[in-house]
Amino acid sequence: MASVTIYDVANHAGVSIKTVSRVMNAEPNVRPATREKVAAAAEALGYSPNLSARSLAGSKSFVLTAFVDAALTLDHWSSERGTDYLTRIQLGATLPCREAGYHLFLELIDHDTPRMRQEVSSLLAALKPDGVILTPPSSDNEIVLDLLKKSGTPFVRLAPERSLPGGLRMRLDDRGAAARMTKALIDLGHRRIAFIAGEPRYGASRARREGFLTAMTDQGLTVEPTWMQDGDFTFQSGFDAARRLIGLRERPTAIFASNDDMALGCLAAASEAGLNIPTDLSVAGFDDSTGSRFSRPTLSTVRQPLVEMAGAAARALVNGQVPADCDTDAAPDQFPPFHLVMRQSTAPPPKA
Repeated sequence: MASVTIYDVANHAGVSIKTVSRVMNAEPNVRPATREKVAAAAEALGYSPNLSARSLAGSKSFVLTAFVDAALTLDHWSSERGTDYLTRIQLGATLPCREAGYHLFLELIDHDTPRMRQEVSSLLAALKPDGVILTPPSSDNEIVLDLLKKSGTPFVRLAPERSLPGGLRMRLDDRGAAARMTKALIDLGHRRIAFIAGEPRYGASRARREGFLTAMTDQGLTVEPTWMQDGDFTFQSGFDAARRLIGLRERPTAIFASNDDMALGCLAAASEAGLNIPTDLSVAGFDDSTGSRFSRPTLSTVRQPLVEMAGAAARALVNGQVPADCDTDAAPDQFPPFHLVMRQSTAPPPKA
């Protein structure tokens, strides 16, 4: 049986081939009634437009690409823990893409290789994406941004640290969110609160650290140097940092880890040490990942709306709302709301 073509759809709908092409390419200036007629004809005939044919027919590739950090992603995969961050980015961006007839490709970007410029340039030339969603640290990488501008590719920067020209910027108020969680722990009665920082290459890591220190200072509380621990957003780094904190002579009564994976590592370290959460030690995280809701006890955390952010980024790109030459003044930062989610892992500190 011969495959259904665009000519068959045009004949069935009683419109021109050009009109069918405009509808399939989601172009503007098509009457709703005509759009519905073409869609009904395509469905009745079982017509599915070929991606390559669509690309050749116009200037669009119908492809969006999300750049994600290779090092952290591969670390999560190799540890067989998966990466909830990547999953939520993918979920949020995929749904708008499907609605608009686009395809989403995820690309691992190695920011440490000296060949990064060549690799990213080759990637853009091969895929010719209609838009790119940048996650940290690509969001602030000047090589990546320069290549996107030179290729005329619209892009959205998720969680950027700097207000560099170009693209649409969408980020959480990491500093304010960390300060709010710290204040929530203080309101429970905690005074000895430790903090585990994330991967230092990420601007969000520094912002969350600043938010924690600001909240402690505003409440007149001292932060002992030993209560500040370094991590890299992985479960193991949280586990190791919590072990060090639990072993201190003057142990903190609460630990605030700057992402959920490290906070879950804290829960494991506390269990190994025979501590009860939250009776002996409170633990809070950041992200509201799937693991935070199913851990034992469930984890208090900051809900970061990654799905919503990725979805908004994809919609802006497929709808042509992000011009390739967009500058800083034309694209002010967008701040989606965050929420504290207080669960079973936090409680008032043990009585002295």
